[in-house]
Amino acid sequence: MSESQAILLLGPTASGKTALALRLAEEIPSEIISIDSALVYRHMDIGTAKPTKEEMAAVPHHLINIIEPTECYSAADFAQDCVRLVEEIRNRGKVPLIVGGTMLYAKAVREGLSPLPATDPAVREKIGEELSAKGLPALYERLRAVDSKTADRLAPADTQRITRALEVFEMTGKPISELTAQKGEPLLRLSSYALLPPDRAVLHARIAERFKLMIKNGFLEEVKRLMAMPGMHDYLPSMRSVGYRHAWNYLSGLTTFDAFKEAGIAATRQLAKRQITWMRSMQETILLNPDEKDLSLDTLKKEAEQILSGLQN
Repeated sequence: MSESQAILLLGPTASGKTALALRLAEEIPSEIISIDSALVYRHMDIGTAKPTKEEMAAVPHHLINIIEPTECYSAADFAQDCVRLVEEIRNRGKVPLIVGGTMLYAKAVREGLSPLPATDPAVREKIGEELSAKGLPALYERLRAVDSKTADRLAPADTQRITRALEVFEMTGKPISELTAQKGEPLLRLSSYALLPPDRAVLHARIAERFKLMIKNGFLEEVKRLMAMPGMHDYLPSMRSVGYRHAWNYLSGLTTFDAFKEAGIAATRQLAKRQITWMRSMQETILLNPDEKDLSLDTLKKEAEQILSGLQN
């Protein structure tokens, strides 16, 4: 019998996480909790590779399509929702499968939360306006002046983390590096697994093909609709999802189609690299080869059966 409350299945983008979780759910009574910061948004289906309506109908999914693209959703929000959902799913006699690739969310439930403030829309808008007026290099230099440790850790082009670090400093008067050093307590007992592709070149090829397929399936039309929505800006958290800001820039006439496509593929590959680096550093995590589908399924199934046995006793 397992002491774990749920299974955590992480993996880089395009590694087959969803397909593996769906196969497991066919054999073990379970429900899927998405651990993906892009899937929370409504109206963002193609660029986020959201599960299809058929897939979501076959197995109950949670934390997908829960907020508008103009709204914010933090790691703290996820942690609170995830803990609640794990309890609810277990009370229904099913195994919670927490599946996705947002490593900050995984860190929140595995290690607890640092005392970071929730996003303040007014502060975020102020930083966004400064970004539009002065450009990212100016914000990066301002961050270096108030929090050199974080500036040294971040790439100068990392818009999302640079602006978030400045938001935290604006709200607290303290560097985000100081606040994140304060550790919390694990929020859930999890059996953690990570899909680690053995061949980076194969993953890169999959990423390129998937991005091209997204374009063919109407990704640019999706972004056009988003741009027309009241209150939408390119600096909102939703538009930091991979590919969306690149599409926004192309549709605004700031770049060519070929440059947009190549930048979108490159950004997705960089995301996968960060995800893989994070997964390799995770303690008490079993690494699975996504190419060995049956073996990976058997490994997860054995753990799920133990959790299920614990629920039934």
